[in-house]
Amino acid sequence: MIVMRPVLEMCVPERFGLWPVAEVRPWGFLPLDGRLGSTEVGAAVMVIAAGNDADPEDAGGPERPADPLGSFLHGLLTMDPLFASGGLQVTDTVTGATLVPGCCNGLDERADWLDVLDGAGWACFGHDPSPVAERVGDTVRLTVDAEADDSPRIEIPVAELRSLLAGAERDLIDFLDLAAGWAARHLPAHAADVTEALARALALPTGRGAVVDGDGRGGPA
Repeated sequence: MIVMRPVLEMCVPERFGLWPVAEVRPWGFLPLDGRLGSTEVGAAVMVIAAGNDADPEDAGGPERPADPLGSFLHGLLTMDPLFASGGLQVTDTVTGATLVPGCCNGLDERADWLDVLDGAGWACFGHDPSPVAERVGDTVRLTVDAEADDSPRIEIPVAELRSLLAGAERDLIDFLDLAAGWAARHLPAHAADVTEALARALALPTGRGAVVDGDGRGGPA
């Protein structure tokens, strides 16, 4: 059985105390879906906000607030574009082979999978490791680490991969809905702006998730 999940790389800031967060393994991956607990959602929002904690390069933008919460959310609410480190994780539960996104890959790059199916027929997803997907006829071959001579591989029929991609998109939509409710409870003064920013970071249409048709041909907008 092949399982695909959207995952967020957990680059965890130290001594965080602005809202409750689950303990997570630094540099591990947190699957994003609608089944997360409140503190797991809090950890995901924390990591996405921390990953965008910078001042916009354009002069004349809003100044960083002095209060700790406003300061921490400043980059998330003002930067464009936003980035969420991670991608799609694929596991063959029979062989145990698992493809994970490499360094510098983002969840906003999911459209590269559609390019494998309907475009160039090839895509890579970061480095260290260097995962690669290649279409070969009616099959997509995933190489866990193209830099390793003995890298495990996973082969997925094209039709099945379309279905898996549609499922991963629904998981992200469900996560965004969950995060919107979380933000309303924990960040009421910033809830709408945080939800909109999360949608942009995850390459989902602002306000509500992505449109995916029955064949899984939809994807990030």
